Amino acid sequence: MNLKEIKGDYDAVFSLGHLCLSALQLRKMNMRPYAGPFDWVGTSSMPELCRLLRNRFADFMDPQNLRVTGYSTGVITKEPYISVTDDYYKIDSAHDFKAEQNTLDHLATYSEVMEKFNRRFNRFLEKTSTAKRVLFIRTSCTFEEAQELEEVLSDLVQNDFSVLLINHSNVTGIVENNWPLKHICAVELPDQEIWHSNDHYWKEMLDGVTII
Repeated sequence: MNLKEIKGDYDAVFSLGHLCLSALQLRKMNMRPYAGPFDWVGTSSMPELCRLLRNRFADFMDPQNLRVTGYSTGVITKEPYISVTDDYYKIDSAHDFKAEQNTLDHLATYSEVMEKFNRRFNRFLEKTSTAKRVLFIRTSCTFEEAQELEEVLSDLVQNDFSVLLINHSNVTGIVENNWPLKHICAVELPDQEIWHSNDHYWKEMLDGVTII
């Protein structure tokens, strides 16, 4: 799949991690109509992300699997948060437990945080079941991992879907990989500074994509 093929109208759009970058870029371009479950968490392991999707989010952030790892800050602000890791799925939460309400020894707002995640899980599952066309965006993924992701999403999504998969490497512009995958458009972007320097490339890649 190539960039020309991902253009068009979509009924839903979701970031699949691995960092907050995809969600931030969608927000910059006013293409993020609602929050997704992976917007502000770290999902560095693609096999574990695929397992979570296969399990339909079962046991995500179960208290017995949580490990407090320290402090972090907000996505945009310097507001302090407690960082935790779900060791079962190897997912990091750095922006959910505000330090003013939680401590390293007690996650007082756990129930509130899980209510938020459950709303996002339900929205994700509802959209993937009913939308005519869904766009997913993921950073950091090998070809083999992409094959597994396409298989998992083919089972999860009831209608059509596309995945914009972005890896950062030593390139000077947008490089299309032309992987032989029906639903996945894999590209490479420059890796010198991924958070802001590639904004114009993101706009170019998503030009012609409309969320309806």
